[in-house]
Amino acid sequence: MFTIGDFAHLGRVSVRMLRHYDAIGLIRPARVDKSSGYRYYAAAQLTLLNRVVALKDLGFTLEQVQTMIDDKVGTAELRGMLRLRRAQLAEQMAEDQARLARVDTRLRLIETEGHMDTADVVLTSVPALRVAELSAPCAGYDGPYITSALSPLYPVLMDRMTAAGVRMSGAPIAYYLPAPTGPGDESITVHAAFPFTGDVPADPGFAVVDLPPVRYAATLLHHGPMSEAFRTEQIIARWIDDHGYRTMGCGYAREVYLECPPDDHGRWVTEMQVAVSPGT
Repeated sequence: MFTIGDFAHLGRVSVRMLRHYDAIGLIRPARVDKSSGYRYYAAAQLTLLNRVVALKDLGFTLEQVQTMIDDKVGTAELRGMLRLRRAQLAEQMAEDQARLARVDTRLRLIETEGHMDTADVVLTSVPALRVAELSAPCAGYDGPYITSALSPLYPVLMDRMTAAGVRMSGAPIAYYLPAPTGPGDESITVHAAFPFTGDVPADPGFAVVDLPPVRYAATLLHHGPMSEAFRTEQIIARWIDDHGYRTMGCGYAREVYLECPPDDHGRWVTEMQVAVSPGT
């Protein structure tokens, strides 16, 4: 037998919590000394305590835990529930880390407001280009949405081009078009593309699109992960405003991935191209 303090220590819970569990009838002491009122617990009760703590961590209320304990939830079922919860927590942590990274990027951008160096922005023309592409709907023009919608398209497109005997002739490209379905809708369509050479067989599994030439494009190289691309886009926006231009079309930047090592997004080099026209 263990005192309540020792049992709490072994079970990694507080004495106060054990007293509460006793009060609601969830985990009763194995023995209570009649004269002193001291509570004593048996080692076998650690199994029950572990289940209670695990179910609480899954988000169940104590009332729900009591019902599940009374229903004798089995080890296999509890293990499955815990694995599911672990996966949910891991996903939440990844989302929180990505959100923290975006906050840090925005903070750095705010700190440099008024000091954006637009000297490296280049006004150039972009020739017409025939590309093989796949497209997908996307919930909005935001980093996580773009990544989840766009990234899976490239390996599929590469496999289909290889199967069709179509050879890539340039760096991968991404561009975006609005896809409104109603008032206030922010959804877009993402397009993953490769320039190519040669003939395309019938039904290759991808679209062939002729991207029109762009007479004027404000361009700037973005160094680093695409989650920080908005920093470069805002520098381009400042240049456009300072030089009396206005954006053309939807205003989204076309992205040309010049260097994109898959294991190090910090070393990515992407040319951002924004179609513009002289202001009036």
